Amino acid sequence: MTVRRDFQEPARCHPDLVIGRGDLFAGARDQLASGGSVLLHGPAGIGKSTVLRALAEEYGATARTVLRCSATESESHLPFLALADLLGLVLDEVSPRLPAAQRTALESALTGRGESSLQRDGLALRLAVLSALRALAARGTVLVVADDLQWLDPASAELLGFAARRLEGTPVQLLCAIRTEGQESQEYDRHLRACPPDTLAVRLGPLSRTQVADLLDHRGHGRLPRSTVREIHRTSGGNPLFALELGRALADRPTPPRPGEPLPVPTSLRALVLSRLDMLSVEARRTLLVASAGARPTPALLHAAGRGNAEAECAQAAELGLLATEPDAPAVRFAHPLISAALYAEAPAHERRAAHAALSTAASDPIERARHLALATTGADPEVAGRLAEAAALARDRGAPSVAAQLGLLAARHTPADGVPGQEERRLTAAEDAITAGEVDLARDIAREVLTRASVPAHRVRAWIIVIDTAGHTMAEVDAVFPQALADAGDDPRLLALVHYQLAWRALIVEGDFTEAREAAAHAAELAARGKDRRTELLSLAFQAQTETLMGHPEAPRTIKRALKEPQDPRVACHHNGAGSARFRWLVMGDQLTEARATVTALLREVRRRGSVESEVHFLRGLAETELRAGHCGRALELARESLRLARDSGIGETASAMLTSLAEASGGDVDRALALAREAVEHAEEDGDQMYLSRALGALGYAQLVAGDPAGTVRSLRRVRQLELGLGITDPARGRWQGDLAEALVRIGEPAEAQDVIDASREHALRLGRDSVLAVLDRSEALVRAAQGDTEAAVAQLTSAQDRLGKLGYGLEEARAAFALARLRGRRPATGVRTPEAARKAAAAFDEATRMFRRCRALPWLRQVDDVPTAPEPEAALAVPDALDALEVLAAMERQVAALVMEGATNREIAARLFISVKTVEATLTRVYRKLGIRSRVDIVRLAAGRRAR
Repeated sequence: MTVRRDFQEPARCHPDLVIGRGDLFAGARDQLASGGSVLLHGPAGIGKSTVLRALAEEYGATARTVLRCSATESESHLPFLALADLLGLVLDEVSPRLPAAQRTALESALTGRGESSLQRDGLALRLAVLSALRALAARGTVLVVADDLQWLDPASAELLGFAARRLEGTPVQLLCAIRTEGQESQEYDRHLRACPPDTLAVRLGPLSRTQVADLLDHRGHGRLPRSTVREIHRTSGGNPLFALELGRALADRPTPPRPGEPLPVPTSLRALVLSRLDMLSVEARRTLLVASAGARPTPALLHAAGRGNAEAECAQAAELGLLATEPDAPAVRFAHPLISAALYAEAPAHERRAAHAALSTAASDPIERARHLALATTGADPEVAGRLAEAAALARDRGAPSVAAQLGLLAARHTPADGVPGQEERRLTAAEDAITAGEVDLARDIAREVLTRASVPAHRVRAWIIVIDTAGHTMAEVDAVFPQALADAGDDPRLLALVHYQLAWRALIVEGDFTEAREAAAHAAELAARGKDRRTELLSLAFQAQTETLMGHPEAPRTIKRALKEPQDPRVACHHNGAGSARFRWLVMGDQLTEARATVTALLREVRRRGSVESEVHFLRGLAETELRAGHCGRALELARESLRLARDSGIGETASAMLTSLAEASGGDVDRALALAREAVEHAEEDGDQMYLSRALGALGYAQLVAGDPAGTVRSLRRVRQLELGLGITDPARGRWQGDLAEALVRIGEPAEAQDVIDASREHALRLGRDSVLAVLDRSEALVRAAQGDTEAAVAQLTSAQDRLGKLGYGLEEARAAFALARLRGRRPATGVRTPEAARKAAAAFDEATRMFRRCRALPWLRQVDDVPTAPEPEAALAVPDALDALEVLAAMERQVAALVMEGATNREIAARLFISVKTVEATLTRVYRKLGIRSRVDIVRLAAGRRAR
């Protein structure tokens, strides 16, 4: 098909069509924009056609002529069909411009009149295609879009390849896609050789679990439980087409699959992946069914399960492409997870049960044996239920709560109606394991199912607590649950303690009332102590300690000690709401960064061992915050991004992780991303009605705005934080550490009086609580106020003192910011307008020190700020050419360092490596150096250095 740009409206690209392909899409788009060609390749269903259409739609708008073809397998035997698609509609336009022999050959091939063939008209036909493309290109850019190159008829493929290899220097670009199963595919190599020399080959790989979730959501399947989405991702292998087909099949079912049940594999996918299954022998097919039922099948396991000819039968399957061949690997691995799922789904129920029965004795792991026994058994069986419950406990101890939840549900299914423990108790335990694993959707569904049947108060209250827990920071949405839970609790202190502990969280999250939250937590601790529920007592005391710490309450240290007293509950000791977490928060706010890092690292290690996802997200944030305080911005950014990925994957703590990642991005990463994340966190906190995290998110936004050079925006955001924290009753300035940023921004917009008011109010609380780092930051901000009022000498002294104190406390980034403020102060033009050489040298040295500190912190956004500030005024035109040292003083800090390294003889690449910047940044910096020094090249910089040495 041919589309002339003259007759078509410009099309718009739809970025939602390339979910998970942003970087690949951008690279391909840049390649096309630079005049190159692109070859997309990857397995069936991976999204090649989708990306190709999106690129063609966007870039095609800039081309005069777009030539299209999309081959199919059924038509690949028809000669010149693809060529007819490409050139059929422009034949009349190009024919008059072709030599007679070429015109005759091309018309014959495209119209089918005559007996044209590559054997008969080989050279004329090849030259005709080349000439036709050149004729079209003479009037403007030509874009050739060809999908499914593997089905191109051989004649068309040969002609297109001939022309493509000879189009260099001609505005003809190819945008093609081909199916390949591996990077080293012979088909891939053949078609790449047929493309222009400047072709960029782009391999599309599988999507991540988060990207699959986004894709399903975009296509209207976003209501699926996260555990189901995870299974879709595993079964599809990240293939978008397979994932969508599985999601569509699940959406058509009224209920999701039960534990142990396979995903419903649609007929279309079964036909796609099992087309070669009929070529297997009956026995080989049974062997593959046993392998598909096993978790980690090996030849030894298959032998133990009664498959005596496993090796030969697996070899047969491998020859048909059903199994992957890995000589050094002992496992039996399917070529794609979907083959295993489709094979299992295709088998009759009695054959599946037989496979599980065989594996229930063959498997060596007790958890696997119990799972297979359950899937081989129908109906209630107390022995099977007991073995499943034991296996769930073992999985829990191994740190596999997701497995424990699935086994617990299987145990409940096989528990008789009068069994002890009963069905509901086992379901609730499974739901609690699901919460630990981060599968909140599954936990909520289990709890609501229990509530429809349970009459025992303890079971009902426990189910209500699960519903509340799964709400997370959207607790306002489950407000109606609390009266029902209190009614079910009656006057039982153990049950009441559970409810009042949740009421304490409600007071904090929904009402934003720290005082009420503290009182509710203390009451819950008393009730739990009366009911001898040590776990709830410890959680309540830890929560009380957390609120007292944030409030700046004098009882906080004493409450932390109470929460840390023996006996301890191992489930609480490393819980994100436990005493260890409360102690970590106290250490961070009290400037004990080394001990805080050791504490949170140990907590993170333990929760990872236990498989507790929510706690892992929480402690990753805690460790990232500690590294950020210490000025290790690169490490903090890695941890924060990891926390955000895990939070988004599990749906737990997304707002808090977005907020913390924003702080890390603004300090050591990308400021635009920091602003986007902070706004996202603000929006979510407002939607959830979460007053506590709203103030934190606004604090992150204000900081990002300050780094981005928007002090007015900073003032708007942080004024809101100030009002929110006053209303919440938060008095400890170490909680959000936003006060210095607000004061600095106020000075920048010309409001020094308000800045001083913020400093004075915050200093009073910081002095009362002994927050030394906060006091140093407030002094840094107060120095800016003094400088704005003209008291430069006092400002320099105060900044010097603040920098020294922050360095001793280990706050590397804040120390660097103080050094930067001092450098800017020293770099100001004096009132007389004349700066002495000594003053200029001091200013330059101050900027060098700030640059060194920011580089040590890997604080890239701050380094860019230093680079943007000149350290001295432009030289007077009447001055003679200065010596090398004086010449460098007219440069910004980064410019001066680059010039100095050029004087040493370093290449641009060497400079980039030493300064942790890109070569492109070095080149741009040198351009500014040339302009400021009035020179033309790096040779002139070397001459300056040589002249200075000669004198």
